[in-house]
Amino acid sequence: MAFDIGRWQGRLDELRVKHHVPGASLAVLTGGSVHELASGLAHRGTGVEVRPGTVFLAGSLAKTYTATLVMQLVDSSVLDLDAPVASVLPEFATPDLDATGRITVRRLLSHTGGMTNDFTHDTGRGDDCVARYVEALRNVPLDCPPGTTLSYGSSGYVVLGRIVETLTGLTWDQALKERVLAPLGLEHSMTLPEEALRFRAAMGHLGDPGTEPVPAPVWDLMPRSAGPYGRVIVSAGDVARFARMHLAGGVGPDGTRILSAGAAAAMHRREVDSPDRWSMSADGWGLGWALYDWDGVLGYGHDGSAATTQSYLRVVPDAGVALVLLTNGGDFARLYGDLFAELLDELAGVRMPPPFAPPADPPEVDMTPWLGVYAREGVVTTITRDSGGRARIRYEFVGGMKEIVESMGGFSPSVEGDLTPLSPTVFAAGGLFGHDYMPVVFSTLPDGTPCVHVSMRAAPRTG
Repeated sequence: MAFDIGRWQGRLDELRVKHHVPGASLAVLTGGSVHELASGLAHRGTGVEVRPGTVFLAGSLAKTYTATLVMQLVDSSVLDLDAPVASVLPEFATPDLDATGRITVRRLLSHTGGMTNDFTHDTGRGDDCVARYVEALRNVPLDCPPGTTLSYGSSGYVVLGRIVETLTGLTWDQALKERVLAPLGLEHSMTLPEEALRFRAAMGHLGDPGTEPVPAPVWDLMPRSAGPYGRVIVSAGDVARFARMHLAGGVGPDGTRILSAGAAAAMHRREVDSPDRWSMSADGWGLGWALYDWDGVLGYGHDGSAATTQSYLRVVPDAGVALVLLTNGGDFARLYGDLFAELLDELAGVRMPPPFAPPADPPEVDMTPWLGVYAREGVVTTITRDSGGRARIRYEFVGGMKEIVESMGGFSPSVEGDLTPLSPTVFAAGGLFGHDYMPVVFSTLPDGTPCVHVSMRAAPRTG
């Protein structure tokens, strides 16, 4: 079936307006061709329009690029996936010496290394920024013991970025350019803010759900050291072309081999199940990729957030389909949900699950085992019962994360909501961060410590 770009342009325009998204860029890979669509404004203050080729801060999509660089090193036999990180980076350490020795490259790629997500540390703009970040990690506690649970952790990807630097002799930024972006001809992909000045760039926007958002006070909140986990600046079309290389078993359209077929396949082979199957829609995790199982149809991809911009990538290998959506504010999650549900159904026969929500008649659950304070770097989560016996959650950014959130304006460093049970361990938190419902998942670590997962980040109970 030929891709009807006119019909889908109309649908993108319609849904973008409905969900108050200032601007959006969509790329669709189907039948071997990439189709690029754009809608709305890159910046409501200036009136500059989004066009195909407009670049967006894509947040954690960067992790898939870093994972690709790491797998190139595995391909060339200079890196072992199961090697302890400290054997590759002698300077790497955590406060727990024994745990440090059990953190492997594979565990960092699959978010099972126990490393935290919200350690914000600006190490400057120099070429040593990634090395200095890794040095600072020596004093940051792990969220959980390595190998015990999936806990989405951005700091581990900075460590992976440092491995890339050490084994290639290049900065992470330069390694990505020379080893992935340039060979694939991805001219609308970059890592540094000043490089985006050559292109039409989308500004993030802030506002309450259901309202028309306004331009954010800051374009980019992240330090340079965040690159390996959180800063690629890309067009939707270039992301689709990057995904096409992975679909083709590691080969670019001109025959240039970026990865071996075995390495490309290993990246979307399941390493771990996800306790929280709703955040990022991920049923599990591979080596850098989130993994999906849509009623037996398997896929992979990633989400990304740069605080005021949001990105989505979904790949369906059996259908040869990849979808990319880049947005700059508004009710982006609803735009993604509506648009991708229709596209995946038509192009790949995929039925996306309905949005996460509690049942109309929730089960009775005893919250007593889960009450208390849970802490990880940058975040404190408190689970309580109110006077009527209803479970409540308070999610509070602290330290450097609090400073970042407050600098954005329009965001509160702490949010609270009711918890409605879906099961004895899965709850829906109402009204957090603009979501209708957000999953809150409890589990128990092997040593018996209760643990809470919010946005796929694990935090042990500390009080």
